[in-house]
Amino acid sequence: MVLQDGLIIGMGNPLLDMLVMADEALLNKYGLDANNACLAEEKHKPLYEELVQNYLVEYIAGGAVQNSIRVAQWLLQKPGTCVFFGSVGKDKFSDILKSKAEEDGVVARYQYNNDTPTGTCAVLVTGTGNNTHRSLCANLAAANCFTPDHLETPENKLSIDKAQYFYVSGFFLTVSPDSMLVLAKHALENNKTFIMNLSAPFICQFFLEPLKSGLPYVDILFGNESEALAFSEANDLGTKDIKEIALKIAALPKLGPKSRIAVITQGHDPVLVAQDGNVKEYPVPPLTADKIVDTNGAGDAFVGGFLSQLVQGKPIETCIKCGNWAASHIIQRSGCSFTGEPTFTE
Repeated sequence: MVLQDGLIIGMGNPLLDMLVMADEALLNKYGLDANNACLAEEKHKPLYEELVQNYLVEYIAGGAVQNSIRVAQWLLQKPGTCVFFGSVGKDKFSDILKSKAEEDGVVARYQYNNDTPTGTCAVLVTGTGNNTHRSLCANLAAANCFTPDHLETPENKLSIDKAQYFYVSGFFLTVSPDSMLVLAKHALENNKTFIMNLSAPFICQFFLEPLKSGLPYVDILFGNESEALAFSEANDLGTKDIKEIALKIAALPKLGPKSRIAVITQGHDPVLVAQDGNVKEYPVPPLTADKIVDTNGAGDAFVGGFLSQLVQGKPIETCIKCGNWAASHIIQRSGCSFTGEPTFTE
């Protein structure tokens, strides 16, 4: 099939990842948990300076949605297929983010903020092999300044009209739920596909109302097992069984003719896909411990792989297979990065 320009729009928080190999002591010092994500509070402010002073920092273009969009774009191999909306400062960090996105063929439509610096995310990698964890602490800064009027510019309105798939992270609910609803309502009214990610347990715990306002529009919802458990608890679903939670998420009230698909990843355990009262398991191909560099970006890459096949009209099992392939590729490298042409085959 011929892929149209601007087929996919992603909207999220563009962040420059500051990746370091850390230890438990650093996590404990700042009250951070392995394999978790949080927004930086006052107590976390010195962390970023400490990383620069005491660690070998790798700077990587990050932000969950931008990662997913970059991976999808790489797999599709046709520049301009993916467009990204997000807010950044006018500084060297946003220059890096834009150049990384454009190197990968993504059209970066940033909303620039003159008064606030580009957001950063501390990525603290601990452990080794199958016991590798990553703790994320995001200082949103300019990413927090996104406003719906950015979606009203003639250029961006045209992009929204052209796009057929919209992907927004749960993380973005802390920034501009109104912007999320603009895309969600457009997708519903034009029979397009609206996709969302639970993103982190704290979204379900502390941003439940904006999450609930978006859910009726969601055609495909992604999450991992810890996010699914947090969602179940926050919504009183009354179960800790991940399969049951996936089924209940898929069955929540929905607008439009399509039934919802819930996709729950579980690390190296099978991916669960729930739709129409059925749940299927898709095994994750094993990866030997010595090949795992870090797990940062694995979930983002999974979504990117999934999207790359979805937009080509491939069946769900191919979408999952490519998601697993992309995640496996990413965890064998530092951060959410890739090189060369993809070798995924159905």
